[in-house]
Amino acid sequence: MYVKAIYTHRIECGEVLEQVLDRYVSELLKEEVVLAITSKIISICQKQVVCKTACSKEELIKREADAIVDMAHSICLTIKDNILIPSAGIDESNGNEVYILYPKDVQKTALSIWNYLKTKHCIKHLGILITDSNVTPMRRGVTGIALGWCGFEPLYSYIGKPDLYSEPLKVTQVNLLDALATSAVLVMGEGAEQTPMAIISGAPKVHFLTRPPTTKEEKSVKISMKKDLYSPLLMGARWLKRNLKNLLFLHKEK
Repeated sequence: MYVKAIYTHRIECGEVLEQVLDRYVSELLKEEVVLAITSKIISICQKQVVCKTACSKEELIKREADAIVDMAHSICLTIKDNILIPSAGIDESNGNEVYILYPKDVQKTALSIWNYLKTKHCIKHLGILITDSNVTPMRRGVTGIALGWCGFEPLYSYIGKPDLYSEPLKVTQVNLLDALATSAVLVMGEGAEQTPMAIISGAPKVHFLTRPPTTKEEKSVKISMKKDLYSPLLMGARWLKRNLKNLLFLHKEK
């Protein structure tokens, strides 16, 4: 597998994303590659930013998060778009005195980018991956996570396949979205690299699709709090919920 970061100019608020793509990725696209795009430049193009003088970050987190852990000294642990992430995904880095929010309609955005590039460049098999950075419990440092995608199956299943001793595997699945996102985030960087996109070629286990993901496929990468490995911790926390309709997987108030 080969991951190539794409250097760009400094993307400014309100730029047209399609024009950015035309300028930097047109010559790099070919069959069976995955284009990774950091969510930050999508948010900037969508004007999903708030001036730091407009409100405090704490106020913004309360507004943007779908749920917040009720803690005496911190409101950092949140759920946003069914993802457990600090601070509702709000980012200050590389923001020039603004808070950068999550993109709007991230899955629809991935589909729109996929349709645009496939049509313009007559490509049959193309993957799109919108990435962000996230943390892993009890591990220092960030890795990548996928917020939206299109053009390939999100999971690779080992269920039913034999292990080294011919015993069938029962539960193992590879999350291709987050695995590829981590590789892309690594080469794109977190600081002043100015490489907000990456081309991934030769990725193993990726099965490309010529259609958008189904609703079932979109849900297949998510798991309820009750069934999650960290369920004892997640269910034990007291969550302050903003929108119950979007958080049906959270436990009921006692």
